This record gives sequence, C-alpha cells and structure tokens, in this order.
Amino acid sequence: MDSVERVPLTYAFDAYCGWCYGFGPVLHEFAAANADRIELRVLSGGLFTGSRALPVSAYPHVPGANERIAQLTGVTFGDGYRAALADGRAVMNSADAATGLVALRGRPGVNALDAAAAMQRAWYVDGRSLSDAEVYRDIAAELGLDADAVAAAYASPAARAEAEADFLEVRRLGVDGYPTLMLHTAQGIDRLGGPVSSADALTRALDQHLAAVTAA
Repeated sequence: MDSVERVPLTYAFDAYCGWCYGFGPVLHEFAAANADRIELRVLSGGLFTGSRALPVSAYPHVPGANERIAQLTGVTFGDGYRAALADGRAVMNSADAATGLVALRGRPGVNALDAAAAMQRAWYVDGRSLSDAEVYRDIAAELGLDADAVAAAYASPAARAEAEADFLEVRRLGVDGYPTLMLHTAQGIDRLGGPVSSADALTRALDQHLAAVTAA
C-alpha cells in the first residue's frame, strides 16, 4: 500500500502516565501490525504541568494505581522506579518530558513511539527523572542518534515551544484522559480502544471504522 494511502492516527500520551506505560506494548504491536496503512503521530498531553508538577510523593495514589496497571496490562515496574517512589522527591514535570520527546522525535528517521517508550522505561523501570538532560543523551545513544544534537535540542526554546504546542493540540482534540488513540477520517475523529485493549481489538476497531468510512 502506498504511503499516501495511510490513515492518520494521533496517540495522546504523557511520559508520566502509568496507564500509558501499560498500554505501550500493545500499541507497539498494533502499530507494527498495521504499519502499511497507518501514519501515527505521538503528542504529549501535559498531565503534570504548572501547579501539578510536584514530587511524586504528592500523589499518594500512584503505588496503588501501579498495582492495578500491572495486573491488567502485564507490565512490570522496575526496582529503580520503586526506589524513586520510596524516596518521593523526584518531580514529575510533564513539560520537561514533552520537551524531551520533541528533541528525540525531531531527529531524522526516529520512530516517535520508540522514543516515547524509551522515555517511559527510563522512568518506570530505572526511576530516572525525565527532567535530566543526561537521560535524553542515553536514550539518543540507545536509538542510534547523535546525543549532542538531542541534548542541544532539549535545551532549546524551540523544543519547549513545540512541547507547549503539543499540549494545545491535545486540548483542541478534546482529549480528557490518557492514553487516547484517535483515528482521523474525512468524517471526523474516532477514538480507538482504551488502556486495556489488545492489539487485535485495536486492529478490529480500525477495520470497522475504515469500513464505515468507505461505505459512507
């Protein structure tokens, strides 16, 4: 199938969203299975910004939520992350994380979904702050990118502005929770699945929506 025939999808996520971490493996499987017919962009939603950018200890519901996420999705939370939770001082700043995603996804040949997953592993497995520029240097190396270029992009006002634009776009799309996967067609926007959907269920939903559009 020619690339111009691919249908656009938007994935609204937050690097500090545990449910997005749980949804990640399924979304990767879905994206790989449908790579010939979808064009997926990844936008940051800004879950912890402004007055909500606080130490993780300010959100006492997190450990319980993590248990439920692990139970329902099968993901595991790493020892480094558990140590960060126990320490409680790490600040969850989604604006910094969104800027990091911009710095990574802006490099040539980068799969934004891979970049997002690497960021979530840094936090949810290793317990590393997504406000730390060194994290993005390490992710750049992991993805085969120029670490200096990524670090420079992360520090740039342009990347910060693009991250803010992500937040605005997610709000414009009416997203009220994360993760949210949206299909864009001539008829409008349709949401696909939810945080505990399987990859097969997402593909079936895509098939149904596309069939309905074709029949319209």
